[in-house]
Amino acid sequence: MKKLNSDVLLANALRVIAMDAVEKAKSGHPGMPMGMADIAEVLWRHNLKHNPLNPEWTNRDRFVLSNGHGSMLLYGLLHLTGYDVSMDEIRNFRQLGSKTPGHPEYGITPGVETTTGPLGQGLSNAVGMAISEKLLSQRFNQEGFNVVDHMTFAFTGDGCLMEGISHEACSLAGTLGLGKLVVIYDDNGISIDGPVEGWFTEDIPARFESYGWQTIANVDGHDPEQISAAIIKAKEEDKKPTIICCKTIIGKGSPNKAGTASSHGAAFGEEEVKNIREELLWSHEPFEIPEEIYEAWNFQEKGKELESDWNKLFSEYASNFPDLAQEYSRCMSMDDPNGLEAALLEFANSMQEQKLTVATRKSSEMVINVLGPLMPELVGGSADLTGSNNTNWSGTVAITKDNFKGNYLNYGVREFAMTGIMNGMVLHGGIRPYSGTFLTFLDYARNAVRMAALMEIPTVLVYSHDSIGLGEDGPTHQPVEHLTSLRTTPNIETWRPCDTVETVFAWKAAIQNKTKPTALILSRQNLPTIDRDINQVASINKGGYVIYESSNQPKLVLISTGSELAATLEAAKVVEDSISVRVVSIPCTERFDAQGKEYIESILGKDSIRVAVEASHEDWWRKYVGLRGSVIGMDSFGESAPGNVLADHFGFTKEKIVASLRNYL
Repeated sequence: MKKLNSDVLLANALRVIAMDAVEKAKSGHPGMPMGMADIAEVLWRHNLKHNPLNPEWTNRDRFVLSNGHGSMLLYGLLHLTGYDVSMDEIRNFRQLGSKTPGHPEYGITPGVETTTGPLGQGLSNAVGMAISEKLLSQRFNQEGFNVVDHMTFAFTGDGCLMEGISHEACSLAGTLGLGKLVVIYDDNGISIDGPVEGWFTEDIPARFESYGWQTIANVDGHDPEQISAAIIKAKEEDKKPTIICCKTIIGKGSPNKAGTASSHGAAFGEEEVKNIREELLWSHEPFEIPEEIYEAWNFQEKGKELESDWNKLFSEYASNFPDLAQEYSRCMSMDDPNGLEAALLEFANSMQEQKLTVATRKSSEMVINVLGPLMPELVGGSADLTGSNNTNWSGTVAITKDNFKGNYLNYGVREFAMTGIMNGMVLHGGIRPYSGTFLTFLDYARNAVRMAALMEIPTVLVYSHDSIGLGEDGPTHQPVEHLTSLRTTPNIETWRPCDTVETVFAWKAAIQNKTKPTALILSRQNLPTIDRDINQVASINKGGYVIYESSNQPKLVLISTGSELAATLEAAKVVEDSISVRVVSIPCTERFDAQGKEYIESILGKDSIRVAVEASHEDWWRKYVGLRGSVIGMDSFGESAPGNVLADHFGFTKEKIVASLRNYL
């Protein structure tokens, strides 16, 4: 009878936990956990700095399971090393209310750093985490006091590397020289449809070498010594990120299904489970782990020791650098700096008095100039549209490979990676990132935006060139359906301000919101400052308010946002001789809806006819106008022409809005 060494035995514990959980659920992906078990054992027991008793320890190594379908590998690791993931939770894999959902979910399972499942995004999150670590280390570390000093590790598979976001994110990671980022590639040659040689044949080490990565190729992913040597080499390289390419067998341990697609995404079945137990020399019942294996895996005492050592270092750091220590703690807790709200409100009031006529993208830049000096943790960026998005400010310093004391990332034309990287930066902690691109290019990044909403994390998404007002670039660049897409996404606030004053409140909401992303939808064209009194200014924070009315009992209520509000207001003043009219600005429908029925009715009126005006898809507004009302909106794509010509052509001038209202007069 063959005898197993301790490393293999401990890895086999991961294999059987994954196998048994998937078998009980009759659903899941056992192949990857069984194939990567040896790699995971070497990393988590010997090379990962973490504390199961405190998953939030700020100087822990980050671990990202980018190939998130193999979630049972991570749950097995968390359980065995001593996190609050019980065997009962393992038994409830993929069941309602468990801590072990089908794919890892941030905020559900202790020790899960990010939600993964959509392949490739975990890689971008890991890049973001590594960026945050490097930014914070440059800002806070002092000689003899490396209070920010940790690695980011990511597991990835063939599917992740097929996704386009992997090219975007890893290319940028190499350019930035993220030496504390290590990706371990599970090169098993199998995806759901079978052997990948029919659709994925590129030279991965050469590809990553071209990105500027250190590449460690042809590692036997089932040889602990080779794996350990590769990880040590990766950790020694501090100028480049590293990819370790490990040859593995998917479903290793299965006599009949190992190395085949049949082990990828389905339970093995009772007979093959029996065969696997025999193959692995595992005589224990399902979900039964011997005490000596628990003892070998348990990392609680070691983790507590690691954190204790860091706590001592930080305590001494705080004695020597009290202001820095306090600021580090503030940033990691995501607390707003003192004076932030007062500064923003003062700026809003000054803008109301000045009555500037500027594009809201320019208004946004002006707000960032208020925020920047108050928030050193604010890190901006744009997907090669900085000058168009107005995402820089007077204190902008570009982050480069040789200068991580900056505050601005030039992402290049990488909208998807930019958004995924920002997610990782927020998840790491200590950094508040914002991005910039045209609203129409939201499409490229849509799933990363969805992930931010799902994870309840406060990324700030700046989208300029918000409508047909973009003009001559034509329908390829003119968003029509995008506002509706954002507004129908749960747990996100979408602000479309009509002027500088509303833009201030949009940014205020974005910064003060800690549990959801915020999208700021900004104009290319200049917009006038709307007249308001002090109460109206304060009401902007409610997401919707009365901006003008001829009577407190209006028969006609006009609803508008952003670029179209000024024209709507002009139209109201034309028709008010014929009908009592009110104009309502709703810069943020999500914030407005949250105010409750009583407030909504007080703004929109109970018995009024309502007409919504917005140069975007019509359907979103029908919940407000009902069957009696109507929507002046877009039901087609745009055209290529100057913005003022298109406003007239599609019916968003004062004259055209008045004409559309004739039926109600």
